[in-house]
Amino acid sequence: MPEPILDIENLTIEFSNYPVFKDLTLSLDVGEFLAVIGPNGAGKSCLVKAILGLLSPSSGSIRIGGKAPQNVPFDWIGYVPQVKSLDRTFPGLTQELVVTGLQKSWPWRIDKIQAFKAKAALERVGAGHLMNRSISQLSGGELQRIFLARCLVRQPRLILLDEPATGIDITLVSDMYQLLEEIRNDINASIVMVTHDMAAATYHADKVLLISPMGVHFGNAQDSLTEAHLRQAFGHRGHAHLMPTGSAHV
Repeated sequence: MPEPILDIENLTIEFSNYPVFKDLTLSLDVGEFLAVIGPNGAGKSCLVKAILGLLSPSSGSIRIGGKAPQNVPFDWIGYVPQVKSLDRTFPGLTQELVVTGLQKSWPWRIDKIQAFKAKAALERVGAGHLMNRSISQLSGGELQRIFLARCLVRQPRLILLDEPATGIDITLVSDMYQLLEEIRNDINASIVMVTHDMAAATYHADKVLLISPMGVHFGNAQDSLTEAHLRQAFGHRGHAHLMPTGSAHV
């Protein structure tokens, strides 16, 4: 059988001897879409940082294509942060931000090959016309597309997105999810998306990880996002979560 693109076994992350989450085990195959859901402070961003190799787990292991995160080639993983994480006053251009996806520093000079790849990535996400636009002039939706182009410019095997709908007008969210589906199909990339959007997890993800201090649940949407699991994770007593009906993946 082909090796999973992401294989996590008995992963525990702690801060000051307090477990953020314990004994997390999951596997993601090539081309699959994983949605990560949970309350604030449950450890979703910690999980992303651990996959990126920026955070060392207390115990357990992470393998990306059979390699530990620190040994994964630079171009294997693409990362799309939350829009609010970028200083919008930074005096840079869209093209320059996308080219940082090809290297680990801000480009002082962009050669013809880098410019070609940046243009192709921007056009792929419908933002070719923003090539020479100042970052400070971009809307939230435009900036999220630029970050996605920055991720795609190196043709990654695994795409990590940290709440990509944050800061985007609701009318643009469905376009973004459709674009992610197209990208997944085109380059056979696997996707891990941190989100609060239950509908997106239900209709776009192959697998769902519900993570909270009360425990973790991993599987398809119907098995992971049950009313009992959601009540356990979010602690609601006064109302029920209404799950969309239908298939967990379209």
